[in-house]
Amino acid sequence: MDISTNRYFHVDVFARSALTGNGLSVFLPCDDWSESSLQQLTLEMRQFESIFLSAINAHGASARIFTMQEELPFAGHPLLGAAAVLHRVLVPDEEQRHWTLRLSARAVQVTTRRLAGAIFAEMDQGFAEFGDAIDAAQATDLLAALNLESGDLAQDLPLQLVSTGLPYLIVPVTAAALDRSAVRGRELERLLSRFGAHFVYVLNPDVPEGRTWDNLGDVEDVATGSAAGPAAAYLYRHGRVAADRAIVVRQGRHAGRASELGARCVDGRILVSGEVWPVLSGVLDATPERGSPSPAAK
Repeated sequence: MDISTNRYFHVDVFARSALTGNGLSVFLPCDDWSESSLQQLTLEMRQFESIFLSAINAHGASARIFTMQEELPFAGHPLLGAAAVLHRVLVPDEEQRHWTLRLSARAVQVTTRRLAGAIFAEMDQGFAEFGDAIDAAQATDLLAALNLESGDLAQDLPLQLVSTGLPYLIVPVTAAALDRSAVRGRELERLLSRFGAHFVYVLNPDVPEGRTWDNLGDVEDVATGSAAGPAAAYLYRHGRVAADRAIVVRQGRHAGRASELGARCVDGRILVSGEVWPVLSGVLDATPERGSPSPAAK
């Protein structure tokens, strides 16, 4: 497939078929596109995130990830989706391939494998970093901003900051509380910053199933790879899952796009996986504004 012209691919990640899971736009090659063009194209596509690949070679690429509000240093479903697109474009006849996707601050290893109609992708998120346990009494305002109370929390589990690339505050709750949770008001980002968190992940540890939103509560994410890693690490650390057991974190039911995020622990490292299904592809007619190379490509 020709990638000398500017192309885009729409794929569904953490899906069981096309038109399920978390949608993603992948653009390539983007070697001299300006940052403003990357942000404008993300706004145009109106996906939760879009990813832009440059310096593409047979084993990977440099990558930049944008939400409609900002650039992210790391995210899960864009990296899995991008690796699946590289497999489809560069090595469509190979059963399996290992890729290195280079972000501004780190390189991420992703393995892809052909399936019937889709690509299975698994990324190594590395070792999880944990903050101190947080007592519910310290987070009353935060719980209220999530339409929760201290009585909604799962017994014997703390609120805790966990990161495998993005710092999430894990809030363990009962099944009923998960269904009721929602972002109330516009103070969530400020409240999370008190604990060093970028986002929140409300987690029912018994399924497990989670929910997360943008910090204004305008959009609920349907499948969040950067949160599945911390959620899995949290469950392993607190003994809710045996260290040698792979798990499936469910998400997206409340947004009408049920998704499945695989996770496992290998020698202490957290691996997150899912199926990537193609939806559509095309050629970019608009001419991106030119700018400096992406930070990851320098």
